Amino acid sequence: MHIAIAGAHGQIARRLTRLLAARGDTVTGLVRNPDHEADLESDGARPVVLDLEQASVDQVADAVRGADAVVFAAGGGPDSGIARKDTVDRGAAVLLADAAQAAGVRRYLLLSSYGVDAVADGATPDGVDEVFVAYLRAKLAAEQDVLPRADLDSTVLRPVTLTDDPGTGTVRLARSVDRGEVTRDDVAAVLVALLDTPRTGVLELTGGDTPVADAVAAV
Repeated sequence: MHIAIAGAHGQIARRLTRLLAARGDTVTGLVRNPDHEADLESDGARPVVLDLEQASVDQVADAVRGADAVVFAAGGGPDSGIARKDTVDRGAAVLLADAAQAAGVRRYLLLSSYGVDAVADGATPDGVDEVFVAYLRAKLAAEQDVLPRADLDSTVLRPVTLTDDPGTGTVRLARSVDRGEVTRDDVAAVLVALLDTPRTGVLELTGGDTPVADAVAAV
């Protein structure tokens, strides 16, 4: 397969790239910072420097044209403010969907976040700082924009709290899961399995006892 990844220098994205490249898939990695090109090349990707906060639909479409699927794994980052939660976590995700449609790429995987339902219908959860609320709202808005598009076969993956522990190869994947933890290694492995065995709609992911391939097949 040929997979285009937006936010390809992220921690999960780099793991995903290495898994795909190791089995012979082609990966196009979209990054904002040219200093990250060497890292992407070492992971096995072909880097494309493109700022998703500034790029046009046509520019992104040119970058992803010919791909079998696109993966949105970008984010404003933990140190970004409210404004960039919207321009990256929502705006760039929507831009990638627009570009995928323009380029004729149907498969779209959106890496979202557990807990976005807490801000549905304008709700503000208690005890959550305003920047994280803005992050959840941006992720939910991206989901709500992408999922209804008839020209895209979209999967939203909402992992729970992420850890850097070694992957276990086993998870729990369902329409709804309890709060918990999951390794970034296992998130990347689930993304690979979702590319191999497409599922559409919203899926939540946490640590569990089911092998990744079986968990995806059972959804």
